[in-house]
Amino acid sequence: MENIALIESFSEFKDNKSIDRVTLMSILEEVFRAALKRRFGSDENFDIIINPDKGDLEIWRNRVVVADGMSEDDNEEIELAEARKIEPDFEIGEDVSEEVKLIDLGRRAILALRQNLISKIHEHDSTNIFKQFKDLEGEIYSAEVHHIRHNAVILLDDEGNEIVLPKSEQIRSDFFRKGDAVRGVIKSVELRGNKPAIILSRTSPAFLVKLFEQEIPEVFDGLITIEGVARIPGDKAKIAVDSYDDRIDPVGACVGVKGSRIHGIVRELGNENIDVINYTKNEQLFVSRALSPAKVTSVDIKLYEEEKNGKKGRVNVLLKPEEVSKAIGRAGVNIRLASELTGYEIDVQREGLEEEDVELTEFSDEIEAWVIAEFNKIGLDTAKSVLEKDVSMLVQRTDLEEETILDVQRILREEFED
Repeated sequence: MENIALIESFSEFKDNKSIDRVTLMSILEEVFRAALKRRFGSDENFDIIINPDKGDLEIWRNRVVVADGMSEDDNEEIELAEARKIEPDFEIGEDVSEEVKLIDLGRRAILALRQNLISKIHEHDSTNIFKQFKDLEGEIYSAEVHHIRHNAVILLDDEGNEIVLPKSEQIRSDFFRKGDAVRGVIKSVELRGNKPAIILSRTSPAFLVKLFEQEIPEVFDGLITIEGVARIPGDKAKIAVDSYDDRIDPVGACVGVKGSRIHGIVRELGNENIDVINYTKNEQLFVSRALSPAKVTSVDIKLYEEEKNGKKGRVNVLLKPEEVSKAIGRAGVNIRLASELTGYEIDVQREGLEEEDVELTEFSDEIEAWVIAEFNKIGLDTAKSVLEKDVSMLVQRTDLEEETILDVQRILREEFED
């Protein structure tokens, strides 16, 4: 009865875990054998019979009968007089099977056995969760906000699994309350100790791809393929799409009438501005499209012998003066995304630029990159374009101080004087 009561007390772990009968029996046997080994030095001569459904447990120790006073191993041998207390007609050399009651192992051993069982079942459960979510890496997943920390949001799914959405994987405009449903992609799954760490991301380009698959039927069905994605989460994204069916307009199908199809994706991403671009293998045309809404006059591509910083070449793009600021975009966002999408370093040049003029990037050794970027924001990308502007106007239109602007103009002026 003691064994049965003990097994019944373990049933609570089985009832609360997604663990099948065969696995539970294997774990129970492993735990009991470990306890027997600690108590008797070996478990090889023990038979364990378990029926967890009924709460049945029997442990039998098998020993060989030896003459009185001749036993060298009490665990594997039993003296004749002791054997005949079990059954009076035993003879030397016969096998004796004797039931072992768990209560005989002692209170401490039983407590240790219980703790070991808890640990093994938790370990099994964690392994299953790890495998389940490892298969979901890169897939959209939804969970509910459980509590909010300063550096992460902790989510729980319907099964009670904990999922972490770090601050670094949140869109800048994201704001969550307890109980909110949150969507993202499973970015990574790792075992930390015996506990799986499941990381959700809303900033990954894969999240944008999966949203297109979920919201645009033609993408889900494979009629439209996504050839490339570049994102600045919560700000702007560019996504290149293509179709093998000439009857399908991939951009139109993705955007929908008056943006009806893409609206839900934009809203999910905190009003992120999404440019959908027709992909083409003509790389000059692809670069030109990637720089939209700017209209490009010409594109000159120079391939590197080997990739540099993940880029396969450099592109010189010629534009009319009024298109330069569009190509660069606010804070350089547009040209940065176009470069990421196409895989090229992109240099923008104003059409009609005099030969003796020099691009600001040529002065990067003397002028800090962020200062050059401030001029680029207002469409000034050459030395003469900066020198031609009034200092007070530049102070108003940029975040630069007058002293900085004067210093830049001095450096540029010296170039032409030389």
